[in-house]
Amino acid sequence: MSVIDRLTDEFARLPGIGRKTASRLTYHLLKAPPGDAERLARAILAVSERVRPCQRCGNLTEQSPCAICASPRRDVSIICVVEEASDIGAIERTGQYRGLYHVLGGHLSPLDGIGPSELNIAPLIQRLNGEEPIREVVLATNPSVEGEATALYLHKLIVPAGVRVTRIARGLPVGGDLEYADGVTIAEALHGRREL
Repeated sequence: MSVIDRLTDEFARLPGIGRKTASRLTYHLLKAPPGDAERLARAILAVSERVRPCQRCGNLTEQSPCAICASPRRDVSIICVVEEASDIGAIERTGQYRGLYHVLGGHLSPLDGIGPSELNIAPLIQRLNGEEPIREVVLATNPSVEGEATALYLHKLIVPAGVRVTRIARGLPVGGDLEYADGVTIAEALHGRREL
């Protein structure tokens, strides 16, 4: 196997990158100045060597605690639970949430052999019983069957601690058309309707 084929195979292993895109990326690097490929390789190595999960929340960071956990501007009484560290960026981009986070590292999926012990759930429960009082846990798992099952499981664990448990709203996206939405999305939008 040639080095071109090997690099294409490595790119194709990345999520969302098919064989065609992997080939395009490989040939782009071959045409680019040598410094571009070296910078990319150094950046990949640096991420691999330096980035680790935050000891408190599980966010990916170079320092622990991460910048969000260490910020004095965050509301430490609210924890938003997400499936993956990449979900934090999506929430942060809204500029609407000022609490802390907790990364589960996935969702419950018995068919794939992922149960509660494979997720970062025990540290969440420890945080609820920790020094700083938590008044609300926002469950921001994905609106999939597995995400819903994970949210229900967490709800059952958290409610006995006397903490308010909320779930992010689901429904139609801004700018979306009703005629193109599926029935489940429309049902969730009707269920979560509010006063104008």
